Amino acid sequence: MGKGSGTKQTVTIAAIAEAAGVSPGAVSFALNGRKGVSEQTRARILLVADELGWAPGAAAKALTVKKTNSFGLVLARDPKNLGVESFYMQFIAGMESELSPRGYALLLQVAPDEPSEHKTLRRWRTTRRVDGVLLVDLRVDDPRASYFAGHPEFPAVAVADPSAAPGLTTVWTDDAEAMREAVRALAALGHRRIARVAGLGDLAHTQIRDAAFRAEVAALGCEGEVLRTDYSPEQGAEATDRALASDAPPTAFVYDNDIMAVAALGVLARAGLRVPEDVSVVAWDDSLICRHTVPRLTALSHDVVAFGAHAARRLFDVLGGAAPGAFLDSTPQLTVRESTGPAPALQPRRRG
Repeated sequence: MGKGSGTKQTVTIAAIAEAAGVSPGAVSFALNGRKGVSEQTRARILLVADELGWAPGAAAKALTVKKTNSFGLVLARDPKNLGVESFYMQFIAGMESELSPRGYALLLQVAPDEPSEHKTLRRWRTTRRVDGVLLVDLRVDDPRASYFAGHPEFPAVAVADPSAAPGLTTVWTDDAEAMREAVRALAALGHRRIARVAGLGDLAHTQIRDAAFRAEVAALGCEGEVLRTDYSPEQGAEATDRALASDAPPTAFVYDNDIMAVAALGVLARAGLRVPEDVSVVAWDDSLICRHTVPRLTALSHDVVAFGAHAARRLFDVLGGAAPGAFLDSTPQLTVRESTGPAPALQPRRRG
């Protein structure tokens, strides 16, 4: 049911009770913040009321308004990928550097899928489980962005390009310019066939990188291909294999994270290709591992810890009543190491 003004007037306690599978009396207790229902039942009723379009903020205002001294973050990611990808560990460390001195904690939950992620965030808002949330990995037309933009009484900050979260405070990095810089640098080295090993295609930042890659490749008269993955080292390796098997394999690769670039080094070595003599490799999100591979990885580098700290500060600002705004954190810069070099005079040989 929608949340238009007419809809709000038609949502009744009886309708909420029927949808939640409880008595009207239990709904009344829950919506008015009175004793008489368990906390689990109260949370379920408030969530159902919110989903049915109960007047914005009515359920939340009925609760005792007290701070939890915590912020929430939900990650809809495969836990095994989080275990090997350094980005979110660094990002969370940055958040903690701002939260801890202020006596705040981070409530982190890993969700199995997007619907579960959305349900968790709604429950946190309706039950005031946390004082605010950070939204990450935003998708195009992401329902989380529109949901929290429609509930300005509850603090939320989107870690995303402003175009992905209108109406919310956003903290972002200029991924488009970073991608263009990487393509320009490879083209200047003579590379004319460049592959982008990209992450999930429905993510807003992935589409921004895709568009910048295609535009810059075309502007420079190069050939480019985009290979889709889930960010895992396994799929990064598979995408590299597919590119090498083509009739005209690329002489340079740009990977959407560091762990896929590391996995690709093994693929290239097994194919008998040298880095950077035969193939150049660029990673995104410079991390410690990039500096200790052989060869050391050229990477699009930015301070992820500082990025997380910046996002946390903006959430505190919103909690304090700041109006929504868009805040550019940084533009990742190309840090050149040993994995990029001039394009080979002859095409790299494919595994036969």
